[in-house]
Amino acid sequence: MSKSWHINRRTALKAAGVSLALPWMEAMGAPATAAAGKELPRRMCAIMFPFGIAMPKENSEDRAWGWFPTGAGKEYQLSNVLKPLEPLMEDVSIFQGLSHPRCRAMNGHDTGDTFLTANNLAPVTYQNTISLDQLVAKQIGQETRLPSLTLSTDGGVGPRTRTTTLSYTEKGQPIPALSDPKQIFDKLFGQTANSKQDRRQLESSASILDLVRDQSKSLQRKLGVADRRKLSEYETSVRQVEKNLDRSRSWLDVPLPSVDKDSLALEADENAPKDYLKTIYDLQFLAFQTDLTRISTYQIGSYGPSRARKFPGVLGLKADWHGLAHAANKKGGPENLGRFDQFLAENLARFLTRLKETPEGDGNLLDRTLVLYGSSNSRTHQNKNYPLLLAGGGKLGLNHNQYLHFDEKTPMSNLFLSMLHALGVESEQFVDSTGRLDGLS
Repeated sequence: MSKSWHINRRTALKAAGVSLALPWMEAMGAPATAAAGKELPRRMCAIMFPFGIAMPKENSEDRAWGWFPTGAGKEYQLSNVLKPLEPLMEDVSIFQGLSHPRCRAMNGHDTGDTFLTANNLAPVTYQNTISLDQLVAKQIGQETRLPSLTLSTDGGVGPRTRTTTLSYTEKGQPIPALSDPKQIFDKLFGQTANSKQDRRQLESSASILDLVRDQSKSLQRKLGVADRRKLSEYETSVRQVEKNLDRSRSWLDVPLPSVDKDSLALEADENAPKDYLKTIYDLQFLAFQTDLTRISTYQIGSYGPSRARKFPGVLGLKADWHGLAHAANKKGGPENLGRFDQFLAENLARFLTRLKETPEGDGNLLDRTLVLYGSSNSRTHQNKNYPLLLAGGGKLGLNHNQYLHFDEKTPMSNLFLSMLHALGVESEQFVDSTGRLDGLS
């Protein structure tokens, strides 16, 4: 029975063409009521980076800057690269040996297109198949305002074999990705102007929160102490994202630089890549927290020309990303690429921490969110032994805090099948899978 102080689960603060979705709060009632026959949301996020990783030999002095840990099973040691994930390892599994067998013979720069499809791109047509996220979206995406959220650093779809999106429809067509943080924010929070008055309000306001301030104050008066604190924390998060929007966009229109062996100079703030990645992750977090979507993908740079190639140079490393990857086997190369991969891991760790620190039902957001992270190369151009990890899903039956080794016969699609089952998507097979992945559930 609904209580007088209950508010609807889909309550939003609306004004001047904006709609600020709210996170779940106690005043909304139990998110999984027996009467409704519903359970807490299950979510999936997939993140891919290009060009592979450093893989120094086991006895090399650079071994600490390799991506993969040492050891196996529960007895493993993280490298410097993945050290940022150490506090989160109870919710993380790392895999060695997995890849898409059908894609191993492809050009090393073509496999970004196949990261979530496991499909060999036939020459001439380069026809793809449905991606994992869109298969999941068909099952659970209709329960939210946005069936899925497709993001990339470069946006759009890009050229075939160098696409700038991870998501593909049932017919194998690429789904355009969003890259501009402001555009993503507007898509999530519905900033549209339906009248001249709305347009004036939007143009004169620096914040969506300013537009809904009166409604927010009214709602605060109806909430208990815990909910008031939760709403305040949520509004702080939204305002912080808004503050970062312009700053995080600042580097997007900077032309790709001319790169030589020795240096890379950019007309951009050194914090721009940090701001950008932080904002993209924050937008995905807000989308999950408010249940606007339960499925997202993010491609951090493509294998073709990409804005992300300049990230390392802005951070002070003396090469573009592709150059770092090619030099990873040279003296000092593992550390240079490893430091950049560590930067990427720091951003991932912050995202996972935000999910883990956000209560939901009998656990937290990470407990029912699967976060897949990795690349479709090991060393650059090599389409085997992908660097991969899976985080979250502790309340979905997954076991973690392990480094699992597999031989080349085990397809990455077995991991996908395990993910599908954890997400409640009943499927006997995904492309070339031979069963669920051993040791994960």
